[in-house]
Amino acid sequence: MPRYAIKIEYHGKPFVGWQRQTELTSVQGCIETALGILEEDHLGIQGAGRTDAGVHATGQVAHLDMATDWEPFRLSEALNFHLKPKPISIIACARVDDSFHARFTATERTYHFRLIARRAPVTHDEGLVWQVRKPLNLAAMQAGANYLLGRHDFTTFRSTICQADSPDRTLDELSITEHSVAGGTEYNFKIRARSFLHNQVRSFIGTLEHVGSGSWQPSRVHDALSAKDRSACGTVCPPHGLYLTHVKYPTDPFAKNVGN
Repeated sequence: MPRYAIKIEYHGKPFVGWQRQTELTSVQGCIETALGILEEDHLGIQGAGRTDAGVHATGQVAHLDMATDWEPFRLSEALNFHLKPKPISIIACARVDDSFHARFTATERTYHFRLIARRAPVTHDEGLVWQVRKPLNLAAMQAGANYLLGRHDFTTFRSTICQADSPDRTLDELSITEHSVAGGTEYNFKIRARSFLHNQVRSFIGTLEHVGSGSWQPSRVHDALSAKDRSACGTVCPPHGLYLTHVKYPTDPFAKNVGN
């Protein structure tokens, strides 16, 4: 059976998250329903990461096996046709070796988070950013973020229902930039690691917002990390500013299929 990798973007608002759930609308479930129209006995897909309800993606990756030898462009076009009008789009499709696994072959995942500080309600970006009312201190937030870099026990920053075997993870990047927007400032967080714990990124951002607002000193992030206690975490931020933007593999499966 030929194997394909697909790159997916989606708006997370209508979904309970990536993972298939009985009688609930998920991104995985919608794509598998579309695949079932193309091949009745299709076995399903495997994604690179399980985004939570409300989280978006511009670079989610999944792999799937087909009984028919599809031309990648035609497969992506067929899927996009049957996914309408749901806010899910297959933006690239490529034939891959049978050894490729969207989750286990991945060497790195990158998330971005958008936070806007302004008093007036957002309109065009509603549901796509987290909005706070007061400006934040970028330098203080970056100072706090720097304590999180490297390999640590991230018990403080993972959900109490996280199913990972270990809280130990290596955080390779947590960088923050800012730029002016109408009526305020947008802060962009880039978070990069091989893998993440449940709610880890949202716990980071909510905690760093406390630092940026002046409620916490940057050094308190180090204290929270060292506590290895979920109760030491700051607020877990809402999901709608979070995007899975890139999944890295030893060899880019889409490199020869740009634009299909």
